Amino acid sequence: MSNITTNIKGIRDIMRKDTGVDGDAQRISQMVWMLFMKIFADKEEEWEITIDNYESPIPEHLKWQNWAADDEGLTGDPLMEFIENELFPTLKELDITISPQAKIIRSVFEDTYNYMKNGTLFRQVINVINEIDFNSTTERHLFNDIYETILKDLQSAGSSGEYYTPRAVTQFMVDMVNPQLGESVLDPACGTGGFLTCTIDAVRNQVKTPKDRDVLQKSIRGIEKKPLPHLLCTTNLMLHGFDLPVVRRDNLLSKPYADWGAKDKLDIILSNPPFGGVEEDGTETNFPKKFRTKETADLFLALIIKLLKDKGRCAIVLPDGTLFGEGMKTRLKEELLHKCNLHTIVRLPNGVFNPYTGIKTNLLFFEKGTPTKEVWYYEHQYPKGAKSYNKTKPINIKEFEVEKKWWHQRVENKFAWKVSIDEIKKRNYNLDIKNPHQEADTLESPEILLEKFRTTETKISSIQDEIINVLTEALK
Repeated sequence: MSNITTNIKGIRDIMRKDTGVDGDAQRISQMVWMLFMKIFADKEEEWEITIDNYESPIPEHLKWQNWAADDEGLTGDPLMEFIENELFPTLKELDITISPQAKIIRSVFEDTYNYMKNGTLFRQVINVINEIDFNSTTERHLFNDIYETILKDLQSAGSSGEYYTPRAVTQFMVDMVNPQLGESVLDPACGTGGFLTCTIDAVRNQVKTPKDRDVLQKSIRGIEKKPLPHLLCTTNLMLHGFDLPVVRRDNLLSKPYADWGAKDKLDIILSNPPFGGVEEDGTETNFPKKFRTKETADLFLALIIKLLKDKGRCAIVLPDGTLFGEGMKTRLKEELLHKCNLHTIVRLPNGVFNPYTGIKTNLLFFEKGTPTKEVWYYEHQYPKGAKSYNKTKPINIKEFEVEKKWWHQRVENKFAWKVSIDEIKKRNYNLDIKNPHQEADTLESPEILLEKFRTTETKISSIQDEIINVLTEALK
């Protein structure tokens, strides 16, 4: 076990003793804002060397090194009074016009809270965090791996699990979209930043000069409306070497559809919008009547089609319900197939998003600018011997090797098939098309089976009544 793994485990164990921290989500939020401050302090050491006349936006006495770095510094009640009455109020109200760094700090702390109540335990956590040197390349890489496990912990943190997309899924989607240095990339519901960090890793080998580094940092952006994933994402990007992560606290769906113009268009959009999410009343009125719904994923899909540049590319995770849904969903799919080339749908099996949803999901890949002529489907298979995924055996990137080999030389096989646009139109834009090469599943849906059972039960009851009547008459 690495020292950093031991450090994180130690932090968790200390926090469990604090009566103020209730559950995984609060523990993770508490740990991450403290880690953010340490990472920011280590970054400032670097910036003082690399940025001419760098001035910190944080008042001197509130800098990590001036209240936290001394192992025998503030502790107990005085420490908690300092956190509650000085640190948090100041950082929440920081003047964002001072510098881009000030804007990041305020966006992180605006809706972040301190849950710990015991100043002695708080000091113990600080002392463990101080053992990590984020300016050390080795320690930063090690911590990156640990951070992945912190994000996975959100799976067991109730509804917070919606923020985490399995790494293998994000990696495959980014690999197939193949982002290039200089292309603008957005995740409009970025959660903890999985798509963004995968994109950074994919493009980083194209960075050769300091100018290239600046281009990379300015081209990758995320939007997240909830405070905890926003904090996690900002910290995640800083761990991936971003000085000024462009992660905005916002809801893109709250801006009128008609207000998005040419300057807002993007080369690449990668996203896993919340399934089954319901937007606040009135949000749907920002959209044209034909797209009005309260379903979050549908509104995001409508907006993504609008925001892509000509030849812009998208990979998105969507539930089966979007594929077979009618009404507004039919109009949305018609728009998608008319304005974009929906060239590939990868159908994922059950359990990919276990344990927090059993909904069957699909990966849709499309390019803006030319209408769809045919859609290729690929049915992803479980690894040999597996019947589902779970927390200890999640989906693995190696499983996507078969799709990657097939991707550029497409031929039909027992897991791949194509459907023409004419066939899709005949189906009234129902994209829930089963694999024609597999044996048909003759078992009807639970609803139909239940209805047949009830009908049969009624008939049996009726026959029993007749028998009783006949016997009664006979006995007379």
